[in-house]
Amino acid sequence: MVVYHPFLRYNYKLMETAISLNNSAVALTEANRPFEAIPLFREALILEPENPLLWLNLGIAQQKTGEYTEAIDSFQRCLLIDDNLTEAWHSLGFIYYELSEFELSIECYVSALSQSENDPKIWNNLGVVYFNINVFEEARNCFEKSVSLCPQYYDALFNLRDTCRELGDYRAAAEFERILSKLDLDFK
Repeated sequence: MVVYHPFLRYNYKLMETAISLNNSAVALTEANRPFEAIPLFREALILEPENPLLWLNLGIAQQKTGEYTEAIDSFQRCLLIDDNLTEAWHSLGFIYYELSEFELSIECYVSALSQSENDPKIWNNLGVVYFNINVFEEARNCFEKSVSLCPQYYDALFNLRDTCRELGDYRAAAEFERILSKLDLDFK
């Protein structure tokens, strides 16, 4: 919006705030339009370069576009400003998992859990990393913790069932299969 003032020789463009830019960019990211969101996050960061949430949100948009190197940089910048942001650690863990950097992924998930130890999704994702590197006992512990926090968490139950099969605990696997089948009925 351009505002003209009769006593001035030039016009003023009303400055958008970092908050409004962030809100618009988040909406675009959630609407699966992250390429359009990224420039808005960058504009907001010009206004507030030390805002960790802007760096976090930029990283999420970059992650959605597959720009993993840029996303990692954004999440690390976020964590330099505030290393207590669980979502940044969680997002980094996921990127490193997707890049098959399993040790880094584990480190990030452990850091996320140090901030939010009762998050079943983080426990589940950490278990997935352990499962993929064939450390099945640790995977089972993670999935059990996830299910203890959220008893009907389908993904964790599914993963726990598969892990029990890998460990040869077929009785437990059958029990988790039974629970999963009841959950399936609830969703139909």
